[in-house]
Amino acid sequence: MSGAEDAAVRDGRAPDVPFLTAEALAGCATVLDAVDALADCLTGGFDPDDDPARAAADVPAGRLLLMPAAFGDLAGVKLVSIAPDNPDRGVPLVQALYVLLDGATLTPLATLDGTYLTTLRTSAVSALAARRLARPESRSLVLFGAGVQAWAHARSLSRVLPLRDVQVVGRDPGRVDALVGRIRDELGLIASAAGPEAVAEADVVACCTTARQPLFAGERLRPGTTVIAIGAYEPDARELDDATLRGATVVVESRGSALREAGDVIQALASGALGPDDLTTLTTWVRTDREPPPAAVRVFKGTGMSWQDLAVAGMLHRRLRGAEPAC
Repeated sequence: MSGAEDAAVRDGRAPDVPFLTAEALAGCATVLDAVDALADCLTGGFDPDDDPARAAADVPAGRLLLMPAAFGDLAGVKLVSIAPDNPDRGVPLVQALYVLLDGATLTPLATLDGTYLTTLRTSAVSALAARRLARPESRSLVLFGAGVQAWAHARSLSRVLPLRDVQVVGRDPGRVDALVGRIRDELGLIASAAGPEAVAEADVVACCTTARQPLFAGERLRPGTTVIAIGAYEPDARELDDATLRGATVVVESRGSALREAGDVIQALASGALGPDDLTTLTTWVRTDREPPPAAVRVFKGTGMSWQDLAVAGMLHRRLRGAEPAC
């Protein structure tokens, strides 16, 4: 804590807690900074299986999630709201607020725009996985979804791979066209609308949807394709079918979170398409120089974890205070 924060606590006063807006956060760090903050935590010894499980509660408008974490000199908690009717109202499906705390006293240090934080850290985790799993010459991306996470993934994956072409698959033609235009204008990539069959020619496939059933037929994938799936986080929801996972190199954030929340994995284990020993962790890939088998499809399945929010929030807070990021 700062001297002013220490004095406030000693005097029994609540310290002044700044709110860090999306604009402030976007101006202090890039997605590659977030990728590095995540990698630093994993190489620094943090074990994602120590992360507390998220708590969830259904409410009339949707669902509320609570995601706490603590390591190093920081702690934090994110409150997430998911309202399925919001996109039709022009309001984000997912909104969030993050509270960053001093690790020793649990005194609040700052609140952050949790919606921006979620978008940044989710796409950064995927970029970290792609940096280790995707073929270095990957040029083509097929993107399922046309929302905030789809855009964030187009941006983050283009920072770690030499992408040239992006094809967008989505249900709403207007939103697909808008995302295609944004990718062309802001990323300078070739972009177009496509159907699920486009995966047959993709180097990388990214699934960023709220789908509860598989988005494409895994038999269409070429050997060596990298598939990133981040939309489903409940046992009865999946974006990937058994054919995608059978025989693939499957990477998860942690075994515990995957077996608890990743419907793609849970259902493939139940059907026999995957065995318990087929799962590897992102930590293993970040800490070693192992390479996936050249002919295998490479799958990263993410559900989002609390430690990721804390790693990136801590980096952003330190950047804004002029201190070096640390895990």
